Amino acid sequence: MPTGRISFAALLIASIVASHSSTAYAETVVNKSITYFSVGGRTAEELDKALSENGPLMKGTGARHPGATRIRFGGTVTYVKHGDRCAVGSAKVTLSTRLILPRWKNRRKASRDLGLVWDTLSSDIKRHEERHAEIARNHARKLERDFLALKPEPDCERMQARVARLSETAIEDHDRDQARFDKMEAANFDRRMIRLLQYRLDAMTKR
Repeated sequence: MPTGRISFAALLIASIVASHSSTAYAETVVNKSITYFSVGGRTAEELDKALSENGPLMKGTGARHPGATRIRFGGTVTYVKHGDRCAVGSAKVTLSTRLILPRWKNRRKASRDLGLVWDTLSSDIKRHEERHAEIARNHARKLERDFLALKPEPDCERMQARVARLSETAIEDHDRDQARFDKMEAANFDRRMIRLLQYRLDAMTKR
């Protein structure tokens, strides 16, 4: 089964025009949280059904998934005058990521085999969603650097337009990277789960 999908919100940049020169600087503000949804069941079939019925609903696909990462970008860009030209004075990109993960309420009563499968699957779901959050953080930091690298424009209206275009491009790049990661993960899911299950089973037999 797929292990996650991205819920994507628009990047909003608020613009403030400063009237004097200052040193350009960047500041990334990242907020990360984790929430859980409960699933029940005492067999693999019941667990699979519970994940399908109770997992987060993704608007993009119209389907529920065993895990998800909600991502929201925001922030501010300020502008400064350098003689008769306008430049970016500061850039602050804010990023909020919320991981939504499953929690099996019957885990303590599970058989060894079913518990092994669940622990392996839930750990892989968490790793997958953590990677979504990491991809978003990398893009947020790159966007700040790209803002500061913009060359001055004759006036601040043109500078604001360049910032807006850069923001749109950054959103598109981020979305493609997230989709590429999901596609790669889905293609390797079966082999990855078999390998992880074997690793955990070997570790248990050595105790």
